[in-house]
Amino acid sequence: MKIKRIISFILTVAILVCTCATASFAAKDSWKPKNDEPFVFVHGLNGWGGAEGINGVIPYWGATTGDLMSYLQSEGYECYSASVGPLSSAWDRACELYAQLIGSTVDYGVAHSEEHNHDRFGRTYYHALVPDWGDLDNAGRIKQIHLIGHSFGGTTVRMLIQLLTYGSPEEKAATDADDLSGLFTGGKGDWVKSATTICTPHNSASVYYPLKALGLYEIVQNFSFLYAAIMGRSFFNGRLVDFHLEQFGLTDVFNGEKADGLIESLVRVQQNLDDTCIYDLTPEGTVALNNELEVNDDIYYFSYAFSTTHEFLGVQIPDIKTNPVIMLTAIAMGVLKMEDPVTGVVYDGDWLASDALVNTESAKYPLDEPHKDYDAENIEKGIWNVMPVQEGDHGTAIGLFADTEKTQSFYLGLCEMLNALPD
Repeated sequence: MKIKRIISFILTVAILVCTCATASFAAKDSWKPKNDEPFVFVHGLNGWGGAEGINGVIPYWGATTGDLMSYLQSEGYECYSASVGPLSSAWDRACELYAQLIGSTVDYGVAHSEEHNHDRFGRTYYHALVPDWGDLDNAGRIKQIHLIGHSFGGTTVRMLIQLLTYGSPEEKAATDADDLSGLFTGGKGDWVKSATTICTPHNSASVYYPLKALGLYEIVQNFSFLYAAIMGRSFFNGRLVDFHLEQFGLTDVFNGEKADGLIESLVRVQQNLDDTCIYDLTPEGTVALNNELEVNDDIYYFSYAFSTTHEFLGVQIPDIKTNPVIMLTAIAMGVLKMEDPVTGVVYDGDWLASDALVNTESAKYPLDEPHKDYDAENIEKGIWNVMPVQEGDHGTAIGLFADTEKTQSFYLGLCEMLNALPD
């Protein structure tokens, strides 16, 4: 029992430290710049954006290698680090991202809010992150953006594109036309030039099953929202961290509005856990999302998967450089052989390799969407261009305990590639 408690503690810490990855090199082809669309970076579970105080202590994008946004801007690229709910669902995060990009009040939708018993409106962004996004320039071209998401940020990006492209029939049916958010009307798919996902669990991850078996899934879930509620009512809310959970009354709002009662708001969240990222990351949640989301034929898609393990006697064991905090999850994922009863994935062979939090194969592409290996001479729209697997764990891909030169080279190469994409 003592060993089990020790393992449980380490795994709990591991899943809460969601920003661990190893950066590696992007494709190093010679690119001739052809356009200058901004790059919008979207963080993952338990992450933060450039607007959070903690970003000044340790930037999410760049981590221990320094502020990646500042570096890329010094290289001439217009880059933004968005801030969305670190525990929120893909839907809620997409609504927050849209409002932040255009500068408006977050509208979670009438139908969605009623279904999940939370407020329809969130905070107001008075200044657009990308002021002229979607506008026509002097040549009649639409101002587009490149979306780049790490971990669950990749799922957020996919949801935003889905809503921009197709809108929401449920929200249209539940809302007067003059009161409907522009996100739910659709017809804006051409506002996005490309989508890039990094270490994104497109098909869930096998780490869910040992966590569930040890009772850690519920522990992590409950602790996360309790922590958010306490911090969201503290001096640090908005100054150091920001959980963006005012729709559930769980955190204070910048305009002075106070959170609801602690117990009341926690119960409210517990009754609507299917509207959180913790559910969206489960096999059931992932299948539901993949059934809902589809690619836009006019957008370029790229995916980067990482691996921090190697084959040994038919299983996968972590490399010595793997972040020790998530070493046990890498071991668990590398030896767990099973067929997922929900996704149908058979965890064996190549599916045992992982970045210590996401199976490498899962990060390549959603299984129900078109894909092909990356070919610099033939980059197609409407299909996942799967980049070569990178070496490292789940988060040195964002610069945590990584080599500075490699991290910067990876993202500089990525921006150069995306910047050179033809219309």
